[in-house]
Amino acid sequence: MHRLKHLCSNRVPALRVAVCLVLLAGQATLAAAELPGLSHQFTALDPVHAAPGFALADMDAEQHRLTDYKGKVVLVNFWATWCPPCRREMPALEALYLKFRERGLVVLAINQWEDADHVFAYMGQLDVFPTFPVLFDPESRVSADYGVKGLPTSFLVDRRGRLVYRAIGGREFDHPDIQRLLQTLLD
Repeated sequence: MHRLKHLCSNRVPALRVAVCLVLLAGQATLAAAELPGLSHQFTALDPVHAAPGFALADMDAEQHRLTDYKGKVVLVNFWATWCPPCRREMPALEALYLKFRERGLVVLAINQWEDADHVFAYMGQLDVFPTFPVLFDPESRVSADYGVKGLPTSFLVDRRGRLVYRAIGGREFDHPDIQRLLQTLLD
């Protein structure tokens, strides 16, 4: 890569510039292809226990409490804009929400440590702007209550308000296995 940057940094004819751009683009594509895949598994929690309550503000400073969604299945996703798997899973999370929201799925994306302006700018870079609530945990207190050790981490809360599944690391939320799991919780 260093040699390519050096080659491309010198003044060269247009053909050489074009070749350099193609090579650099190819390396960027290769680097993206080398990212580890996202999983599609959730781990059942045993024992099942009540989800810790919380009240957090969204981008419009509106408060959301977990208790506001009693009787619904809630996917709580802890994330940050600087986290590559978090960024990769966001479009699939939106697709999942759109598919199941009429059946009672709620998605709450809880951002860690970042402010609303920064997150709003990031959301503007996405192909699809999330329609689910994006909440802010600036002190990371809620993630501590949930025992989050790394990002992204997601939890499924059943209709009775219990933590029933956890996923550590990025997920393909539009994968059929995750959709089947959600269907069992929503039925």
